[in-house]
Amino acid sequence: MFVRHPDNPLITPQNVKPSRPDFEVIGTFNAGAALCDDEVILLVRVAERPLHAPNGIVLSPHLSPDGDLVVQEIRRSDERYDTSDPRAIRDRITGGLLLTSISHLRLARSKDGVHFSVEAQPWLAAQPPYEEFGIEDARITPIDGSYYVNYTAVSHYGVATGMVKTRDFRQIERCGLIFPPANRDVTLFPQKINGLYYCYHRPMPGMFGSMNMWVATSPDLTHWGQHQRVWETKLGGWEAGRVGGGAPPVYTERGWLSIYHAADPQQRYCLGAFLTPHDDPTRVIAYSPQPVLSPEAPYEVEGFFGNVVFACGAIVQDDVLRVYYGAADERIALVEARVADVVDHLAAI
Repeated sequence: MFVRHPDNPLITPQNVKPSRPDFEVIGTFNAGAALCDDEVILLVRVAERPLHAPNGIVLSPHLSPDGDLVVQEIRRSDERYDTSDPRAIRDRITGGLLLTSISHLRLARSKDGVHFSVEAQPWLAAQPPYEEFGIEDARITPIDGSYYVNYTAVSHYGVATGMVKTRDFRQIERCGLIFPPANRDVTLFPQKINGLYYCYHRPMPGMFGSMNMWVATSPDLTHWGQHQRVWETKLGGWEAGRVGGGAPPVYTERGWLSIYHAADPQQRYCLGAFLTPHDDPTRVIAYSPQPVLSPEAPYEVEGFFGNVVFACGAIVQDDVLRVYYGAADERIALVEARVADVVDHLAAI
């Protein structure tokens, strides 16, 4: 059903300049996507880390309360810290995390949706206090002449969801946090339904519950309520670890089509799809029993964090659904399918 583009991967760390000379780019992935005028726009998550870490040391970059860059040194031999995950350092005493890179959003443009020009500096950079560890995983949703960009804001306070809006991808208006910690993977619907805005989001409960997708409504895209579960993990298999939003929902003749992500307990990430009625995003009427995309290509299996396909953006052109996804937490790739084929593939509930 989905066909990988022959030019994959489209954007790699080697294609992107670091934002400062003492950093290196280690990841270009999990991009939001939109059509603007005659261009395809991606907002790419660019993960950077300091160059030249001393032997036996892991570096953790973050922002001070004043917005200055701080690089903390952690010794691998320090038994207090677990440094086995290349993405993060876990404090065994407090349970807290430090990241090994800091991310921002970078603008990429393309006339054909395949060959992208990536800007040299951040489109949106982190600000303290709620983004001190970086901003990640943008989703772009066009609503009433503006583009709303929600993203993951990471700090020692937790993982929250921030939002900005723009009309032209030049001027940016910050809207603040729309969901407090711990919540991420927000996907906005591009129009009101029954007089309200809808979104999917993924709370991350602590000692109780699993990581499921929820739905919420809002009168103004800022204040969200009427929360209820919409899609949940399943024992065993590819959705056993977590499920969460992927690309913003796409309007089709038969309902709203959502491409979402799921992971098993081994953190192998796949993509799935489900369909809801036009007038009721809380009710799934068809779904993909098996993944619509699994990590199989070399650039999906091997990378900074392998066995991952993770989508944040999709566009429709000439009835073709183009899904831009992160591969192995390192690169951006593209798969395509006819919208009708994706919907026909789903099993009715």
